[in-house]
Amino acid sequence: MPLQNRVAPTGEIVCHPGRGLLMGNRGCIHRPDRTLGVTRWRSALWISCVLYWQARRRDVMPPGRWTALFFLDEATALAAGHRPCGYCRRADHLWFATSWQVAYGLRERPRAVQMDRWLHSERVNPRTRRQVRWMSRAGALPSGAMVARDGAAGLWCDGSFLPWSFGGYGDPVPVRASTRLAVLTPPSIVAALTAGYRPLVHPSAGVTPLRSFEPGAMPGCQDYS
Repeated sequence: MPLQNRVAPTGEIVCHPGRGLLMGNRGCIHRPDRTLGVTRWRSALWISCVLYWQARRRDVMPPGRWTALFFLDEATALAAGHRPCGYCRRADHLWFATSWQVAYGLRERPRAVQMDRWLHSERVNPRTRRQVRWMSRAGALPSGAMVARDGAAGLWCDGSFLPWSFGGYGDPVPVRASTRLAVLTPPSIVAALTAGYRPLVHPSAGVTPLRSFEPGAMPGCQDYS
C-alpha cells in the first residue's frame, strides 16, 4: 500500500503509487504508524528537492524528523507552494530568487526565509487551512502556472491547458486568452515565472518553452546564478 505522501497541484496529499520526479518536505507531518493526521505542515519552509543527492539514502518517514513528499514535477510543486531547495537545487534556488527580485523590483535578492514568510500567506488560508486560489485571465498567465478548469487541474502553457494527473499530462486544450481561470500557483510564484524562472516539467508535457526532465538527468545542476 503506497504511503500518503503524493502531492497534487491542489495541495492535497494522497496515496498513489507514482513517485514523481521531485520530492520535498514541510516538516514532520506523519504519525508513528507512518500515516498522516490532520496537520499538513510543521514549518513555513516548504521546499522541493531532487530525488538523488550525493548518493544519500534516507527513510521517507523517519520518526519525528521529516515527511518526504513527492511531486510529478516542479510545476506541481510550485502550485502546492514549494520553492526550489537551496542545497540540492542551489542553482535553481538562486535563479528563482533572482526572478522574484526582478518581479518585485527589490534592491537585493530575497533570502529563503523572506520568500517562505511571504509565500505562506499566499498558499494556505489560515482559517480553513486549504489552498488559496485566485482568478486571472488566461492570457495574463505565464507558462508554468497551474490552473483549474471545469473542476480539473492542469498546466497552463503556451496558450493551452494540459490536464494534470499523477502519471503525467494529457493532450493540450487551447483556451481563449480572455477566459477567466482559477489559479492554483501562488501569486508571488506566478510573478517569478513571469520574470523569467522556468520550472522543470514532466516529459509528457511534450515540447514546451519550459524545461523538461531528461531520462537520467539531475535536475537543478545547471548554473543559473
